[in-house]
Amino acid sequence: MPRTPARASDAVRVEWLRRVEEEYRSATIAQHLTLWLMQIGASPDLIRAGFRIADDELEHSELSLATFRAAGGKNGPTLARESLGLRERTGEPLENDVTRATVRVFCLGETVAVPLFKALREDCTVPVARRALERVLRDEVRHRDFGWTLLDWLLELPVGPSLRMTAERELPTYFGRLRLSYGAHAKNQTHMDRTDRAWGLMPPAAYAPVVEHTLERDWLPRFERRGIDARGAWEASLSVAGRRATG
Repeated sequence: MPRTPARASDAVRVEWLRRVEEEYRSATIAQHLTLWLMQIGASPDLIRAGFRIADDELEHSELSLATFRAAGGKNGPTLARESLGLRERTGEPLENDVTRATVRVFCLGETVAVPLFKALREDCTVPVARRALERVLRDEVRHRDFGWTLLDWLLELPVGPSLRMTAERELPTYFGRLRLSYGAHAKNQTHMDRTDRAWGLMPPAAYAPVVEHTLERDWLPRFERRGIDARGAWEASLSVAGRRATG
């Protein structure tokens, strides 16, 4: 691999610092969800997997911080405490909240993370950044699988039919948020400096195609096998994303 570039752009430092914050936030969410799993009497293997995921996310945050420092970053992350953990509680049974978090964080977020980090790694040649992306990518596969396994466990509970309805009801909103987060509004932003790409960044326009590919390859068949209409939810999400973009 080539030497680390002498200078990284502000965009590189901003992005890797954001990743530090996001990975730390993911660790708290995984830990919080695991507490909920203990409270609803989930199987021990799921609980242990949840603890391992929280530890993975902390490691990802540390690797991201090392990359931020290597890029010339000086300050640490600013963490919004109100964003650390889950805020799903609705007054419904806890199983409903667990279902919402499972679908939003793992079946959607961790599933699309696998191809996204693969795409980010593709042009990444800076050693410290590539090591971080390779570790994250390796772990995200297991995190994705955890989410679908957990959803299966939930749907097999006596209250499974109502949890399936909860998932299907919330899915359009979650799809809409995800489309906005991953560049559905940035299709014209195709340019990025080669050095930034070497540091593990990619242009905003590159995100949306990965999301759409994940829809066809993962979300539609996986949700369909579980009796959940993801295509209808995706079509409904177009209006959700449009309202948020103009609101």
